[in-house]
Amino acid sequence: MSATLSTILPWLALPTAFALDAMVGDPRWLPHPVRWMGRAIEVAEPFFRKHCKKEFVAGGLFAVSLILGCWALSALIIGLAYRVHGLLGFMVETVLLFYCLSARSLSQAGMEIHQLLASGEVDQARTQVAMIVGRDVERYQADDIARATVETVAENVVDGVLSPLFFAAIGGAPLALAYKMINTLDSMVGYKNPRYLLFGRAAARIDDVANFLPARLAVPIIALASLILTGLSSRRALVTAWHEGTHHASPNAGYPEAAFAGALGVQLNGPNFYHGVLVEKPFIGVGLGDVRLHHIEQACLLMTTTALLGCLAGWLVSLACHM
Repeated sequence: MSATLSTILPWLALPTAFALDAMVGDPRWLPHPVRWMGRAIEVAEPFFRKHCKKEFVAGGLFAVSLILGCWALSALIIGLAYRVHGLLGFMVETVLLFYCLSARSLSQAGMEIHQLLASGEVDQARTQVAMIVGRDVERYQADDIARATVETVAENVVDGVLSPLFFAAIGGAPLALAYKMINTLDSMVGYKNPRYLLFGRAAARIDDVANFLPARLAVPIIALASLILTGLSSRRALVTAWHEGTHHASPNAGYPEAAFAGALGVQLNGPNFYHGVLVEKPFIGVGLGDVRLHHIEQACLLMTTTALLGCLAGWLVSLACHM
């Protein structure tokens, strides 16, 4: 293999992985590294709890060990593949990056709910939205389901697309996979309940730190995507994110959600029931309109365009790093 081709292949992995995700999404029949990460978390938790009695310390060692282990293992696999042959290394890195992205599956989930609501199948739409949100949805009607769907698409544009692209751009597939381990840890142990209040605190804080820059960089990317698309407001996306990005329990999720709210001209967030308890959460997009059915389609298109722009930006950074 020529030296020129071996130099070019590593920075082609990111756009190729993005294109692969756009074409096939996340087929359920494929083995997925995130499932293996979940299994590793389940196995490692009892070990660290047993060998370190201070829960916070145990949780910190547990999180750091899994994140570093994930990075090291993926770096070793990719490095060995490139040593065997440049094309093999490219293929392995591309597939691993593909597993880190979920733009198509996020859009599909949103549009499935859109189609159910458009067909008047509110009960089925309610069942579908219950699978992608953590709140109580038993009393939700069509507009409530639409709002929850738009909120989910907006929140997940960062951890499902832009953050993996960000880490892939600066550190390739190993760093992107380490981020996915961070995200998986947060989703499994980053809870403020008696079991994980101390043990899962480090995982939750690491996730907050990892998403800090991507969540804020998401705002201008979403605004640019809004400028490209018809009927959306890029200026309002920026203004709403600036003024209301902190109106969220998460230090990061409020920024993309506020940018989406401004771009679409809708009001998101607000009080919701969680496990039968009403949680008073501030509105985002105060004074804007209610979410309607067509906003789901707009949100999915905005997310896809944002993902494409994020991939382009990440690819340019990756190219600069490899030059």
